[in-house]
Amino acid sequence: MAAPGIAVRCPSCGTELRAVPAPAPPTQWFPCPHCRTPVPVVVPRDPPPLYSWEVLPGLYPPLPRPRPSRWRIGPAVAIALAAAAVASIVLGGALASYSAAAAAPATYSVSGLVEKDVGGIPQPADHAVVVLTDNGGANHTNVTGPTGRFTFPAVPSGGVSINVTLAGYAPETLTTFVSPVYDAGSENLTITLEPLSESNGSTVALAPFPDLESFLASIDGAAALLAIGGTVAAFAALAAWRHGPGPAGVVGGGAGIAAPVALYFLGLFPAFPVVLVGAAVAAGFGAFALTISAAEMYRTGTPAGSA
Repeated sequence: MAAPGIAVRCPSCGTELRAVPAPAPPTQWFPCPHCRTPVPVVVPRDPPPLYSWEVLPGLYPPLPRPRPSRWRIGPAVAIALAAAAVASIVLGGALASYSAAAAAPATYSVSGLVEKDVGGIPQPADHAVVVLTDNGGANHTNVTGPTGRFTFPAVPSGGVSINVTLAGYAPETLTTFVSPVYDAGSENLTITLEPLSESNGSTVALAPFPDLESFLASIDGAAALLAIGGTVAAFAALAAWRHGPGPAGVVGGGAGIAAPVALYFLGLFPAFPVVLVGAAVAAGFGAFALTISAAEMYRTGTPAGSA
């Protein structure tokens, strides 16, 4: 004779569920449809009503009704994932707009001062040869006067390399980057020459991007990663809201963390400090969702029938 359905109540949230256990084993576990907590069900061994509470009324005191927790883990994880998704998508849109603005044609004036170290005292370098190489590879030459100043007008957007040479001093190279959305330094630059052998030159980089192409590739790559991470977090938020925290919370939280972390390796934080704030928000919500979901999975294990 097949075992009849049994009405039980979840000890965690108080939700009533009806389970139809198999003939064996004696104790079986069924997931709560609300909070996914495994609920034990003992298979009755005798036909009704011998196993029911009505046989000996009053023998056992009534069990208190479980009080559901005021703080629901599933909705909290879903809200955190939704916030991570919104932050990631907004950041991705902002970076996409930066990419479009940076690709627009523009010109800049690059100027600065060349100094030479004379007995530990910097002095303006006269007759220093300054060669600027723009993003397109074109060279522009300027020779400093008694003030040591140099100026290059109408320099196009992108990477800029400035090489300075002076007889008796080590050559110095300075690289920078200019664009409508990110300027690593284009005016009032200072280049100091050391009285060393001409073979002992050095290079100073003011920006992590050597040219406009690498800059746009980093921005577009970051925007695409943020869009993917935000989409995954959004679907995970919907799953967590409907079915509670679990693998969806772990996957969505990981996506919320991974996309902002990629911005660091793409070198965008020095270029856009404001993006760091949004990335920290997205990563924080993602870390919260991942931690809570992983802890809940560890506490409850894998419920039977949830696979």
